[in-house]
Parts: sequence; C-alpha cells; structure tokens
Amino acid sequence: MKKIFQVAVPVLAVVLLAACGDNNTNSGANDSTNQQTHDHAQMEATNGAPAASVQLKDDKLNAVYQHYLHLSTALVNGDVAEAKIASSAIEAGAKEIAGGETLVSAAGKIISATDIEVQRETYSTLSNEFIAMVKKSGLSSGAVYVEFCPMALHDKGGYWLSVSKEIRNPYFGDKMMTCGEVKETIQ
Repeated sequence: MKKIFQVAVPVLAVVLLAACGDNNTNSGANDSTNQQTHDHAQMEATNGAPAASVQLKDDKLNAVYQHYLHLSTALVNGDVAEAKIASSAIEAGAKEIAGGETLVSAAGKIISATDIEVQRETYSTLSNEFIAMVKKSGLSSGAVYVEFCPMALHDKGGYWLSVSKEIRNPYFGDKMMTCGEVKETIQ
C-alpha cells in the first residue's frame, strides 16, 4: 500500500499541474524563475518587439510604467519582497507626476503590506489609476493592452496593463496564470 502512494502521489501531482495549464512544474527553483520573470518584465515582448518599443508621451509617467511592469511581474510570481521594491520605485516616481497622489498612496500600501493578497488587492487601485493616466497621456510608440480577470477581487474583477497579449495574471499568479482576457488596446 505504501508503495502505491509513493508512485501515485507524484503522478497525480503532475496530472493536476498539467490540467491547470501550468507549464512551470519546478516551483522549487524560485531564484532562477524569479530572474527569468524579472528579465521577462524588462524585455516583455509584443509580437517579438521589446518592451522598450512602448513609449508613453509623458516621460515621467513612462518611467513609472517600467516599475509598474516590474510590480506586475512580482505579483505574478507571488514575490512580496520584489513587489515592495517595485512599489518603492513607483511611489518615488509618482511623486513627480501631477495628479499622482493615488499612485503614491497605493504604492505605499503595497510597500507596507506583508501579505501577497493584500498587495494584489491594492494593485487593483494602482492599476485602475495608472490605466486612466496612460489613456490620458497616450503613447508615442508601441501598444499596451488593458487586461481583465473577472474572478479577481472575489469575483469583482481586476484590470491591469501589459505590453503583451499573453495573459499573465498578477491577481492569482500561478494559481490561475492565464485567467483573463484583453479588453482594450491603447496605441
């Protein structure tokens, strides 16, 4: 009986991970995964073009946007510490933006949060404000996508920005990585 469990449990785990659509079966390799995802945030692609091809018209907002991508990636990874680092940069940059008070406040709450779920809930406020600011500013080049997960925030739904049409859900991370859809393209 013990032998059956030793064989059945790993097989069941592989089947469950495959059924959930999660291709990352080695969650124990956090350091290399986090570095790869951080690199992905730095070079997130839209149809093969690097994230640098996205340029907001407002330079100060564009600088904050790069940290927003970093925060999104940290939340996708469920990395509380990395989310705090990205939020610190957002907070500092948002202080330089006219009307950036909501971003500063939300970033401050993410910095002080010790729980990833609290960070993700506050991320919604930050994202909604940031989306409005990006729409108002406009883009000089590239495209960003407004993505939406209807199950986020206890089925209230949550929005975020991405430079990729690929869904990488910051509200659920690896629990439901691909839950969501592109709602709008900003060009």
